[in-house]
Amino acid sequence: MARDVRGRVPARPAVQMVALAVAAAFVLIGVLGFVPGVTTHYGELVFAGHHSKAKLFGVFQVSILHNLLHLVFGLVGLGLARRVGGARLFLAGGGAVYLVIWLYGFGVDRESYANFVPFNDADNWLHLFLGFGMLVLGLLLSKGAGTGGRLDSPFDRR
Repeated sequence: MARDVRGRVPARPAVQMVALAVAAAFVLIGVLGFVPGVTTHYGELVFAGHHSKAKLFGVFQVSILHNLLHLVFGLVGLGLARRVGGARLFLAGGGAVYLVIWLYGFGVDRESYANFVPFNDADNWLHLFLGFGMLVLGLLLSKGAGTGGRLDSPFDRR
Protein backbone atom coordinates (compact mmCIF):
# COMPACT_ATOMS: atom_id res chain seq x y z
CA MET A 1 0.00 0.00 0.00
CA ALA A 2 1.28 3.48 -0.82
CA ARG A 3 2.52 5.62 2.05
CA ASP A 4 2.66 9.38 2.40
CA VAL A 5 5.86 11.37 3.01
CA ARG A 6 5.72 10.64 6.75
CA GLY A 7 5.48 6.89 6.17
CA ARG A 8 1.81 6.64 7.13
CA VAL A 9 -0.81 4.81 5.12
CA PRO A 10 -3.32 7.46 3.99
CA ALA A 11 -6.97 7.01 4.91
CA ARG A 12 -9.24 5.60 2.24
CA PRO A 13 -11.49 8.10 0.47
CA ALA A 14 -15.05 8.33 1.78
CA VAL A 15 -16.47 6.69 -1.35
CA GLN A 16 -14.45 3.55 -0.62
CA MET A 17 -15.42 3.45 3.04
CA VAL A 18 -19.12 3.83 2.25
CA ALA A 19 -18.93 1.22 -0.52
CA LEU A 20 -17.27 -1.22 1.89
CA ALA A 21 -19.98 -0.60 4.50
CA VAL A 22 -22.81 -1.02 1.98
CA ALA A 23 -21.26 -4.17 0.52
CA ALA A 24 -20.71 -5.65 3.99
CA ALA A 25 -24.36 -4.89 4.83
CA PHE A 26 -25.48 -6.80 1.72
CA VAL A 27 -23.34 -9.79 2.71
CA LEU A 28 -24.78 -9.68 6.23
CA ILE A 29 -28.37 -9.46 4.95
CA GLY A 30 -27.71 -12.36 2.58
CA VAL A 31 -26.46 -14.50 5.45
CA LEU A 32 -29.26 -13.44 7.82
CA GLY A 33 -31.80 -14.53 5.22
CA PHE A 34 -30.72 -18.11 5.96
CA VAL A 35 -31.00 -17.80 9.75
CA PRO A 36 -34.19 -19.18 11.30
CA GLY A 37 -35.70 -16.70 13.72
CA VAL A 38 -34.26 -13.72 11.88
CA THR A 39 -36.19 -15.01 8.89
CA THR A 40 -39.75 -15.81 9.93
CA HIS A 41 -41.59 -18.77 8.40
CA TYR A 42 -38.17 -20.21 7.60
CA GLY A 43 -39.69 -23.62 6.88
CA GLU A 44 -41.57 -22.08 3.94
CA LEU A 45 -38.41 -20.72 2.29
CA VAL A 46 -38.35 -21.87 -1.34
CA PHE A 47 -35.58 -21.59 -3.92
CA ALA A 48 -37.32 -19.02 -6.11
CA GLY A 49 -40.74 -17.68 -6.87
CA HIS A 50 -43.52 -15.72 -5.30
CA HIS A 51 -44.72 -18.70 -3.22
CA SER A 52 -42.02 -18.21 -0.58
CA LYS A 53 -43.66 -17.19 2.69
CA ALA A 54 -40.33 -16.55 4.42
CA LYS A 55 -39.74 -12.97 5.52
CA LEU A 56 -36.49 -11.41 6.65
CA PHE A 57 -37.12 -9.62 9.96
CA GLY A 58 -40.77 -10.59 9.46
CA VAL A 59 -41.09 -7.84 6.82
CA PHE A 60 -39.16 -8.46 3.59
CA GLN A 61 -40.22 -11.45 1.47
CA VAL A 62 -37.19 -13.58 0.61
CA SER A 63 -36.27 -16.82 -1.12
CA ILE A 64 -33.04 -18.76 -1.38
CA LEU A 65 -32.33 -17.05 -4.71
CA HIS A 66 -33.06 -13.63 -3.20
CA ASN A 67 -30.61 -14.30 -0.34
CA LEU A 68 -27.96 -15.59 -2.75
CA LEU A 69 -28.33 -12.43 -4.88
CA HIS A 70 -27.73 -10.28 -1.79
CA LEU A 71 -24.64 -12.33 -0.94
CA VAL A 72 -23.20 -12.14 -4.46
CA PHE A 73 -23.97 -8.42 -4.78
CA GLY A 74 -22.22 -7.78 -1.46
CA LEU A 75 -19.17 -9.88 -2.35
CA VAL A 76 -18.84 -8.12 -5.71
CA GLY A 77 -19.11 -4.80 -3.86
CA LEU A 78 -16.35 -5.79 -1.44
CA GLY A 79 -14.09 -6.56 -4.38
CA LEU A 80 -14.95 -3.36 -6.25
CA ALA A 81 -14.52 -1.18 -3.16
CA ARG A 82 -10.79 -1.91 -3.12
CA ARG A 83 -10.31 0.95 -5.60
CA VAL A 84 -11.95 4.35 -5.84
CA GLY A 85 -13.26 3.73 -9.35
CA GLY A 86 -14.70 0.38 -8.34
CA ALA A 87 -16.32 1.87 -5.24
CA ARG A 88 -17.85 4.59 -7.40
CA LEU A 89 -19.09 1.97 -9.87
CA PHE A 90 -20.54 -0.23 -7.12
CA LEU A 91 -22.45 2.61 -5.46
CA ALA A 92 -23.64 4.54 -8.51
CA GLY A 93 -24.08 1.53 -10.79
CA GLY A 94 -25.62 -0.57 -8.02
CA GLY A 95 -27.97 2.29 -7.21
CA ALA A 96 -29.09 2.43 -10.82
CA VAL A 97 -29.61 -1.35 -10.78
CA TYR A 98 -31.73 -1.09 -7.65
CA LEU A 99 -33.87 1.61 -9.26
CA VAL A 100 -34.49 -0.76 -12.17
CA ILE A 101 -35.34 -3.52 -9.68
CA TRP A 102 -37.75 -1.12 -7.97
CA LEU A 103 -39.46 -0.41 -11.30
CA TYR A 104 -39.63 -4.14 -12.01
CA GLY A 105 -41.09 -4.91 -8.57
CA PHE A 106 -43.51 -2.01 -8.89
CA GLY A 107 -44.80 -3.23 -12.25
CA VAL A 108 -44.78 -7.01 -11.84
CA ASP A 109 -47.92 -8.87 -10.83
CA ARG A 110 -47.15 -10.34 -7.40
CA GLU A 111 -48.82 -13.65 -8.24
CA SER A 112 -47.19 -14.14 -11.65
CA TYR A 113 -44.20 -16.31 -12.41
CA ALA A 114 -42.36 -13.13 -13.42
CA ASN A 115 -42.05 -12.48 -9.68
CA PHE A 116 -39.31 -15.16 -9.50
CA VAL A 117 -37.39 -13.20 -6.86
CA PRO A 118 -40.24 -12.48 -4.48
CA PHE A 119 -40.99 -8.82 -3.91
CA ASN A 120 -43.56 -7.36 -1.57
CA ASP A 121 -44.35 -3.71 -0.84
CA ALA A 122 -41.64 -3.51 1.84
CA ASP A 123 -39.07 -4.84 -0.64
CA ASN A 124 -40.13 -2.29 -3.24
CA TRP A 125 -39.81 0.66 -0.83
CA LEU A 126 -36.42 -0.62 0.30
CA HIS A 127 -35.25 -0.96 -3.32
CA LEU A 128 -36.33 2.62 -4.04
CA PHE A 129 -34.47 3.88 -0.96
CA LEU A 130 -31.36 1.82 -1.77
CA GLY A 131 -31.40 2.89 -5.42
CA PHE A 132 -31.51 6.60 -4.72
CA GLY A 133 -29.23 6.36 -1.69
CA MET A 134 -26.49 4.38 -3.41
CA LEU A 135 -26.69 6.48 -6.58
CA VAL A 136 -26.42 9.76 -4.68
CA LEU A 137 -23.60 8.49 -2.47
CA GLY A 138 -21.69 7.12 -5.45
CA LEU A 139 -21.95 10.41 -7.32
CA LEU A 140 -21.44 12.87 -4.47
CA LEU A 141 -18.72 11.12 -2.49
CA SER A 142 -16.55 10.51 -5.52
CA LYS A 143 -16.81 14.06 -6.84
CA GLY A 144 -13.13 14.85 -6.34
CA ALA A 145 -11.67 11.47 -5.44
CA GLY A 146 -9.31 9.78 -7.85
CA THR A 147 -10.49 11.43 -11.02
CA GLY A 148 -7.07 11.32 -12.61
CA GLY A 149 -5.70 13.65 -15.25
CA ARG A 150 -6.79 11.73 -18.32
CA LEU A 151 -9.84 9.96 -19.59
CA ASP A 152 -9.63 6.39 -18.47
CA SER A 153 -11.85 3.55 -17.35
CA PRO A 154 -13.16 3.57 -13.75
CA PHE A 155 -11.05 0.52 -12.95
CA ASP A 156 -7.80 2.37 -13.78
CA ARG A 157 -8.42 4.92 -11.05
CA ARG A 158 -7.14 4.35 -7.55
